[in-house]
Amino acid sequence: QVRLVESGGGLVQAGGSLRLSCAASGYIFSIDDMGWYRQAPGKQRELVAAITSDGSTNYADSVKGRFTISRDNAKNTVYLQMNSLKPEDTAVYYCNADVVSDYRKRHYWGQGTQVTVSS
Repeated sequence: QVRLVESGGGLVQAGGSLRLSCAASGYIFSIDDMGWYRQAPGKQRELVAAITSDGSTNYADSVKGRFTISRDNAKNTVYLQMNSLKPEDTAVYYCNADVVSDYRKRHYWGQGTQVTVSS
């Protein structure tokens, strides 16, 4: 069984920074795309950033220039560095990954980590 475990959320003032981590564990042959989504109260879950296995990245317009996604393939871990945080960044942040194991590719989600930005 594959698990994704996020860490690094918390409470920060506007203009501050946080770094989220998401580590995949279990029987893993390889990991293709990894990404971060967020869901604010009363809103749909939205893509924040994504990264392919070769390092190509994609960002939501609302976070471009402020957030940076990266990954460490040796550690099966994806990161989200969040700078210049705004109150509207407040949400539960979820990581996801396309994991290849047992000759199949499956899509996994983490349990989420709360990020709260105070004004």
